[in-house]
Amino acid sequence: MTTFFIVDDHASFRRQARALLEAEGVAVIGEADDGATALEAVRRLRPDVVLLDIGLPDIDGFLVARHLATEPSPPRVILISSRDATTYGPRIAANRTVGFIRKDDLSAAALAAIL
Repeated sequence: MTTFFIVDDHASFRRQARALLEAEGVAVIGEADDGATALEAVRRLRPDVVLLDIGLPDIDGFLVARHLATEPSPPRVILISSRDATTYGPRIAANRTVGFIRKDDLSAAALAAIL
């Protein structure tokens, strides 16, 4: 089973996302509320996929994605945001991520379509 890790600075979103994904059969193995905590936890837990908010309080999600891409056997990273992808322009395509999902569109089906 594919494992997921959620990175978002809003506890309410993390709870809702985890509940939604687990109800749809997705295995969520951890969460973090900032980039530094996410980097440490992802290195320790080694999830297959990281759902990564772009707007984090300490480290920009794009920078976290770049750090994760340098890890041995890096996880696949899906960027998430409450804003549209057009807000970020070419920055999404320039990162080594597998896709982008607006938070309002998050579902197991949306993840499967990207992965």
